[in-house]
Amino acid sequence: MRAAHAEWTKLRTLPSTGWLMLLTVAGTVGLGLAITGSLDYTHCAPPCRVDTTKLSLTGVRLGQVGVLVLAVLATTAEYSTRTIRPTLLAVPRRPRVVLGKLGVLTVLGVVTGVLAVAGSLVAGRAVLPGNGFTAAHGFPALSLADDLTRRAALGTVVYLGLVALLGAGLGLLLRDTAGALTAALGLLYGAPVLALFVSDPTWQHRIHRYAPMDAGLAIQSTRDLAAAHIGPWAGLGVLSAYAAAAVVAGLVLFQLRDTR
Repeated sequence: MRAAHAEWTKLRTLPSTGWLMLLTVAGTVGLGLAITGSLDYTHCAPPCRVDTTKLSLTGVRLGQVGVLVLAVLATTAEYSTRTIRPTLLAVPRRPRVVLGKLGVLTVLGVVTGVLAVAGSLVAGRAVLPGNGFTAAHGFPALSLADDLTRRAALGTVVYLGLVALLGAGLGLLLRDTAGALTAALGLLYGAPVLALFVSDPTWQHRIHRYAPMDAGLAIQSTRDLAAAHIGPWAGLGVLSAYAAAAVVAGLVLFQLRDTR
């Protein structure tokens, strides 16, 4: 707990922490609002199967960058400023240092996710009925009382927590801000871009199924689940495996190597 408190003290005293959390919330809500605001029921060919919950939450594809940058900076900045040595003098047991960082970053990712998801659902609930997506047309107002909407909302919050862990793990593994960010962004955004250039449907399906972002965000789907590349919770499991692998590898190397 003392290690976690120390990490929290470091992060809360940095102006960038608040700005990156705000960027995540604003990016998620803003993109979701732009997408739902552009929808029009009259332009939807019957039977209209638009997944309004997923579209309201899709802004997380942009907003997650803020959480990712925060997690990477929290684990790499001490190497560039050479403050990692004082940290280890204060807390000699290295696993405690790592667990303190991971715990604080996960909590920040989850809190940011709650704010981003709540804002996105409120924005979608306000905009969609005016665009024709009403209960009369088979689109009830977005509400956490609905099981599928609640699962999508909760899953998106968990997704951002896992993204924070992925970024932190890569930061510990590479010890370089630019390198860790490049690796993290490549993992999240590289596979969807690669799928655009693959013509084989089988390989497209495999890429989307096992790519961390596409698999993880399958949790947002509330309609046509049979057509998805992977199930909602299974997809979140794929992202969890990526995050766990990065964290374990980072922890092992942090324990073994020097801090120069």
